[in-house]
Amino acid sequence: MVSAPSLYPLQASPGLDEPRVVLRNVPWATYVVLRDTVDSPAVRMTYLQGTLEIMSPSRRHEVTKKLIARFLELFCLERDIRLFAYGSTTFRNEAKERGLEPDECYCRDTDRDVPDVAIEVVVTAAVVDKLDVYRGLGVREVWIFQDGKPRVLTLDDDEYRPVGKSAIFPEVNLDRIATLATESDQHAALTRFRDELRAAPKPAG
Repeated sequence: MVSAPSLYPLQASPGLDEPRVVLRNVPWATYVVLRDTVDSPAVRMTYLQGTLEIMSPSRRHEVTKKLIARFLELFCLERDIRLFAYGSTTFRNEAKERGLEPDECYCRDTDRDVPDVAIEVVVTAAVVDKLDVYRGLGVREVWIFQDGKPRVLTLDDDEYRPVGKSAIFPEVNLDRIATLATESDQHAALTRFRDELRAAPKPAG
């Protein structure tokens, strides 16, 4: 007896630290049911026009992304910048057939339905193009941290282009944050960053 072909052909990723499974030809309604049913921060789902990638982030990934978030939030608190944080909230758009959970994401000054900035920490390579998902969602900037180095991509004419620094948070030294985020002593790194901010001259205005 020959078994019927799978409705959702499955492709497993070899990444040991962050296991990934990719399902093909997944209807939007199925993705929504799966995402709403599996309520766990240990499971991330990225959906792009019928392709669904399911992954479990590693400890290294989660520690790094949380440290980066704490540095940015500390900076904004010390500089009195109004920050709206959404963590790894699911953002999705049925018309564009896109959905995902950023590692961290924020809006500056105003609470909005779509974040201004999404942060992605890369430990193992994704299968689904997350930038294509962010583009369809209309996220203005994506910050990518990989191997201790940051990259800033800004949405320009419906394409992400690399830029020297963030236009949304131009005051933030992302290179410094990326360096501090590699340190093993989180408390010491945060304390040092706080002391640096307090010792630096406050910007005028």
